Amino acid sequence: MKKMILFFSLAFAIAFIVISCGNSNETSDAATSDTPAATAGADTTAANPSYDPQRGEGKFHDVKVGDKLDAAMAAKGQKIYELKCSSCHKLSDEKLVGPGWYGITKRHTPTWIMNFVTNTDDMLNKDPKAQAMLEICMVRMPNQNLSDADARNVLEFMRKNDGIK
Repeated sequence: MKKMILFFSLAFAIAFIVISCGNSNETSDAATSDTPAATAGADTTAANPSYDPQRGEGKFHDVKVGDKLDAAMAAKGQKIYELKCSSCHKLSDEKLVGPGWYGITKRHTPTWIMNFVTNTDDMLNKDPKAQAMLEICMVRMPNQNLSDADARNVLEFMRKNDGIK
């Protein structure tokens, strides 16, 4: 008789734990749908129809570059590249830690590049192209805290690397 009581008590305890810890879609969906963490990685092009994947996420809306290279800006950008970027990015199309830089100005608009290098975290969280690069590289680019002028100089160096004269 004691074995029977012990068996039913154990069975009841297991059933209680399973029911208590089970995944109820009603409560879990309602509890997480309003939290920012639940929407942080969402595809913003569907959630935000005003999102422009050519521009990216950031304060820059229409970065204009000239037909000719600004050599002084490119030289400043090269120094920034050597200091902050070269440990992860090669100037070729070969991936190091991050993607290679060759052809970057042909793959992305100047506005997108400026938003990415100055607003890295939001771009990696929201932009589909940045997320695709993250899937390949498997390492988030750290925010380098570039000023707007430094970012523009780096963009000019990228243009030089891509053959703009």
